[in-house]
Amino acid sequence: MATFLSSVGRFAFRRRGLVTLLWLAALVGIGVAASSAPTPPADTFSMPGTESQKAFDLLKEKFPAANAEGATARVVLRAPQGHKLADPEERAKVEDLVGRLGRAPEVVAVSDPFKANAVSKDGTTAYAVATYKVAATKLDDKAHDALTGALDHSRKSGLTVEAGGDAVKLDAGSASGTEGIGILVSALVLILTFGSMIAAGMPLLTALIGVAIGTSAITALGSTLGLSSTTSTLAMMIGLAVGIDYALFVISRYRSELSEGRERQDAAARAVGTAGTAVVFAGLTVIIALAGLAVVNVPMLTKMGLTAAGTVAIAVLIAITFVPALLGFAPIKVMPRAERKRFYGKPLTARQQRKADKRAARQKPNLGTRWAAFVVRRPLVVLLVGVAGLGALAIPAAGMQLGLPSEGTYAKDTTQRKAYDLLSDSFGAGFNGPLTVTVQGKDTAAAAGRVGKRLAKVENVAMASPAATNPKGDTAIITVVPKTGPQDHATEELVRTIRGMKDDFRSSDNATVLVTGQTALYIDFSKTLDDALLPYLGLVVGLAFLLLMLVFRSVLVPLKAALGFLLSISAALGALVAVFQWGWLAKSLGIEQQGQIMSTLPIFMIGVVFGLAMDYEVFLVARMREAYVHGASPSDAVVTGFRYGGRIVTAAAVIMASVFSGFILDANDFVKMIGFGLAAAVLFDAFVVRMALVPALFALLGRSAWWLPRWLDRLLPDMDVEGEKLTRFPASAPIPGPRHEREPVHTG
Repeated sequence: MATFLSSVGRFAFRRRGLVTLLWLAALVGIGVAASSAPTPPADTFSMPGTESQKAFDLLKEKFPAANAEGATARVVLRAPQGHKLADPEERAKVEDLVGRLGRAPEVVAVSDPFKANAVSKDGTTAYAVATYKVAATKLDDKAHDALTGALDHSRKSGLTVEAGGDAVKLDAGSASGTEGIGILVSALVLILTFGSMIAAGMPLLTALIGVAIGTSAITALGSTLGLSSTTSTLAMMIGLAVGIDYALFVISRYRSELSEGRERQDAAARAVGTAGTAVVFAGLTVIIALAGLAVVNVPMLTKMGLTAAGTVAIAVLIAITFVPALLGFAPIKVMPRAERKRFYGKPLTARQQRKADKRAARQKPNLGTRWAAFVVRRPLVVLLVGVAGLGALAIPAAGMQLGLPSEGTYAKDTTQRKAYDLLSDSFGAGFNGPLTVTVQGKDTAAAAGRVGKRLAKVENVAMASPAATNPKGDTAIITVVPKTGPQDHATEELVRTIRGMKDDFRSSDNATVLVTGQTALYIDFSKTLDDALLPYLGLVVGLAFLLLMLVFRSVLVPLKAALGFLLSISAALGALVAVFQWGWLAKSLGIEQQGQIMSTLPIFMIGVVFGLAMDYEVFLVARMREAYVHGASPSDAVVTGFRYGGRIVTAAAVIMASVFSGFILDANDFVKMIGFGLAAAVLFDAFVVRMALVPALFALLGRSAWWLPRWLDRLLPDMDVEGEKLTRFPASAPIPGPRHEREPVHTG
């Protein structure tokens, strides 16, 4: 592997113009294909095998008109204090609003609150539902502006007017700039790490090109493969993260090889042969983690995982081809400015060489070397403190409650949240999360009537509507409004209670009953993710264990890598529960309310953080193994790995944590949750597990860390991650050209 990749790196360095042209052609070609591709399909959500999905499929078949895919806007109105909406003056305002909504682009129907019995008991609050003929993703600015204009006009008349629903444009202003902040922090960290603007710019440039190619490909294939516009969200985040990391490691290794006296072309070849091999295997671990989302059996998550995995594959290819090509254009300028003069001009005289050697001898070991030496001297203390600290942080994770976001979790200053609160105040907390109960039987109408009466008497049911039967008379719908809100645990218990009565309905009422609706769907989704969590974790960790065993030819190295990841992800989930569920530090982080943890977050955190954690593991331990294979003692190998890799892994972790932390600035609590969880997990894994527990375990295990049964050693192919075979090949001849393009004259 190392030999092959070394040849790839050498070719890319020498034929840099051709390689660069090919990547730019791919970017332009895929961009053109994306711009001319049909509009991606609207977001669709399905969970095969769940009761909610079965009921939705039944409704789509039996009540096609009630399952239109058009967007909706639920407009909530409240009369001025001391007035009723039925007052002639206020009623005229309501009718004016209904008329304006009906004349808005793409609107096909608007319900009149007075005719639809959508007025609260006290007569102060009502709601009107505007139905559009196209999906929310296809609404243009004219439709959104018309809705906003109608709301603003009614507000000026004295009414309190707010709106919710998928037709209401989401306010992205609170999150604007977070990506820019992350990129800015990344650039700053890269500049401080490399001491060169060019070296700092290469990882950002290559990562952005890789993400652009990946997301453009998703858009180009969207209509063919059924990829919605949101499928690329995870691909963008992961692609940017690993793209920066992979280029960072290759460039860092190139600079190291150049500093040790290798010719430029040889330095690029060895960088790709060693760091590039680590990049390939690190990328494979990320791809395994993302593709493993198919285990959850939710098509939307499967598509997101596979497309993100494709973007990671592009990042790997760029790191081993495009990055060495860019190094060929600026082979010396990637070095710190103070060191560049070493690579130009005539060789140093004997006197100059002696002075340079003395200066080098006076230089203190870098921070990574000093830290590794400290850990090697006190491994047991570091191990116990690290495990105890992460273990304590993981304790709250045992009480984690999962749920999904709704408009009730939006920021309090958004119109969606205000509409949600108005409806809860005037119609009850459960009004925002009604349950839809489908009934089928020999005499459906009679059976549905009996079922409805029994449901109305169930504890925590505020209201069960009269049954509505389809034209064929073989299926009926009953709307059940709970007394508690969609995120309340009591609502989840109500769904379980009604579903537990199905056998009783079948025997006494001769009826088949299914429960669905947004709240039931969310409950089923949370349960599906919860049930899939352990199988997914086992699959990802198991496959990665085999891959790391192949890379490092050791049983204990992949075992401790997997256990360390489990410890860091548990600590991150515990911190997430403590902050967002228990309320610790909530005011400091601007969290407006505490509640359930988003159901998708643990799965996403496992996939994302596992990939990044294995990146850090591979790059740090690969350098240790390289030193060990070349004759260093186990302790010296640990110090060597940190001398060359500690600073780079630290920079990569800081970059990722900064990017994720930018989401904490968002006004939406669930977006804050994503940013906080991912940032905490990266920090715990990089700085506690990889930078503390890993060297401590290596120091305690000694040579046993690299133990592998002989029979297994004979079976496993030699991937040569440490690049031992590269030492058998002679250095290449200097590349001819003008002075600024010649191979550097080394003096070491």
